[in-house]
Amino acid sequence: MSHETPDRLQPQPPLPIVIVGHVDHGKSTLIGRLLHDTGSLPDGKFEELRRQSDRRGVAFEWSFVMDAFQIERDQGITVDTSRIWFTSEHRDYVIIDAPGHKEFLKNMVTGAAGADAAILVIDAVQGVSEQTRRHAYLLSLLGVAQIVVTVNKMDLVGYSRQRFEAVAAEIRGYLANLDVVPETVIPIVARDGDNLTGAEAGEATAMPWWQGPSLVEALDGFRPRPALLDQPLRLPVQDIYRHGDSRIVVGRVESGRLRVGDSVSFSPGQQVARVQSIRSWGSPEHVSAAAGQAVALTLDDEIFVERGHIAAPPESPPQQDNVLQVRLFWLDEVPLEAGDRLIMKLATGRHTVFVQSLDRVIDIEDLKSGLADRVAQNGVAQVTLRSQSKVAFDPHDAIAATGRAVLVRNHRIVGGCVVEAAAQAAASRNLTSVPQTVSGEERALANGHRGGVLWLTGLSGSGKSTLAMALQRRLFERGQQVYVLDGDNVRQGLNRDLGFSPVERSENIRRIAEVARLFADSGTLVVTAFISPYREDRDIARDIIADGFREVYVEADLAICEERDPKGLYKRARAGEIADFTGISAPYEEPVSPDLRLDTGSLSVDAALTVLVEEIDRAFMTPRGERRAAG
Repeated sequence: MSHETPDRLQPQPPLPIVIVGHVDHGKSTLIGRLLHDTGSLPDGKFEELRRQSDRRGVAFEWSFVMDAFQIERDQGITVDTSRIWFTSEHRDYVIIDAPGHKEFLKNMVTGAAGADAAILVIDAVQGVSEQTRRHAYLLSLLGVAQIVVTVNKMDLVGYSRQRFEAVAAEIRGYLANLDVVPETVIPIVARDGDNLTGAEAGEATAMPWWQGPSLVEALDGFRPRPALLDQPLRLPVQDIYRHGDSRIVVGRVESGRLRVGDSVSFSPGQQVARVQSIRSWGSPEHVSAAAGQAVALTLDDEIFVERGHIAAPPESPPQQDNVLQVRLFWLDEVPLEAGDRLIMKLATGRHTVFVQSLDRVIDIEDLKSGLADRVAQNGVAQVTLRSQSKVAFDPHDAIAATGRAVLVRNHRIVGGCVVEAAAQAAASRNLTSVPQTVSGEERALANGHRGGVLWLTGLSGSGKSTLAMALQRRLFERGQQVYVLDGDNVRQGLNRDLGFSPVERSENIRRIAEVARLFADSGTLVVTAFISPYREDRDIARDIIADGFREVYVEADLAICEERDPKGLYKRARAGEIADFTGISAPYEEPVSPDLRLDTGSLSVDAALTVLVEEIDRAFMTPRGERRAAG
């Protein structure tokens, strides 16, 4: 039989398709036979492969067409993705062959991430396997909604229509639970070419009952994804170069368009500049650039831009946050647990992230989800990740290129994820801020000072709490509104649910910063005394508190702190009684550019206190407050 091709199927750009399925279900055989039957093999390739098979004394297999590695032919396992051009009468394709073996799942994900459509191959004898379900779920996860299913090896079930319909019903049901409707499910024999091209569909005497389209006809009905040109500009920065006095921003336009004279913002931070020039390698200046082009830009302003930033229109920038809600697939043999530290590579950005929580772990077999304390190899879960630095991203269903990421541990790819939303944004979607009836200016006028935060950081024993409490007394006696947030006090109440792992330390600091911001907004001078060992966490606190934040490094050598050891903690840490103790078994990252540095190894408490009071007077005091303090 033949199927008329719709008028819309005129020559089009190549359509990238991924071919997935369980090991030994016949993907490589399908590709080899498809290339041969459509005349897409290079001249003489088929004859060459036959001669090679004869020399090696093995039977010819169609899988030899694209199994590029000798190890694959010997072991019968495809270990990497391969890209092959394929042409029908109506369209060019880029075939991405993705491995089916679970050990090579990450290559399947890599291939599927770049595909507009997919062929899911199922063995008629084995039926819908666990790996079939996993591949189907990952296609859905990555946004590949155009799927044609082939039930292969129909000859091994006697070309049984009943068996085909049973397998087709099972896979349709599973895909329906993923909100995916396949274009069609087709019975095939890849080895013999049955139902692969239009000529054979329905005419193969072995399956006269099949009246549907051939595989090629089904593929020709697929549409490319919406044009990237129609999406907002996204240009992840690959690198920054200097050429004479010019600074050149290099990257690839992932979506949208860019013209000389356009204003662009770079996230995170949303620093704005205007594009002065656009160049590409070995070419003169361009007036514009579009999705898919690698370009070098010069800007009209020396704003801060670095690798990992994303250029976008100022009116429609990507989101930016430290806490992300993601759907994650885990590939490592070592299970993923809450508190684990990973590297997340999103576009050109590289971010240190901690697993804040495992929110839902999904059973691939029945798609039920529930709570669990770990994600096993090849598992799928909804997870909250906390980054030490702000992450610029788009929800994956909006702009895929800036909404998916690779996860790395110990220099190995251990998983991947798609970003659904900023976790805080998702949680607060139905919340509305309530404005205060007393302004900050009114509070400052009444108190004689503005609200603000002195963030004291340093090793245990450096003198943070001693200085904080002494400063509180001094300011109170001057008639100022002041309160101390001390590490031990906060952990006994607000943060008593947190331990001392890196992710819990980060959450501890975030909560404290939010509380300190509220105190400062009320007009109070807040003095915090926390080790806060990570620079990124202190930077997050600065972002939360904003203009009223002052970082004070209470500096003392480790030897001095151990000698003081007011709580006996160093002695216990040295004895192995306390795990993750800063300075002994956990790191302390010194501030690079603190607002104030106090060397308590050489300064007395009174001398250090004098410096702190001078800083407060300079940063927060109003003229009325200065007169009050002087009087």
